[in-house]
Formats: sequence, structure tokens, C-alpha cells
Amino acid sequence: MKRVKKRFVAGAKCPKCQAQDSIVLFKEQGVETVECVECDYREQQAEQQVAAKASGDVIGVFKP
Repeated sequence: MKRVKKRFVAGAKCPKCQAQDSIVLFKEQGVETVECVECDYREQQAEQQVAAKASGDVIGVFKP
């Protein structure tokens, strides 16, 4: 089983429990996933959705 490398997102707040610095970002089977370590919040986005959300306000999309 391959270990998934999870990275904390500095300064991010969980939209569900409002805990700060509790969001981790990782890729699971090619799908970008964010998850809160304090509650059960979890959100996933496919690559196309990430690219579509990138606008002029974003400097770049992080790709590990």
C-alpha cells in the first residue's frame, strides 16, 4: 500500500467547524482532496475542476 503524502494548509479554516490550521491537502487516486483533522469535513476536486477555478486572482495552482 502506497502512503499518501498529506500537507497542512497554513492559515486555512475549516468551513464546517471553523478550526484554523486543521486542513490537510492530498491527492487520492488522482483526485485533489482537502480534509479537516478536527471534524469529518472532506471535499474532493478533479483536475479539471481545479484548473477551471483558477482565475486571474490566482498566481498558480500547486501541483506537488
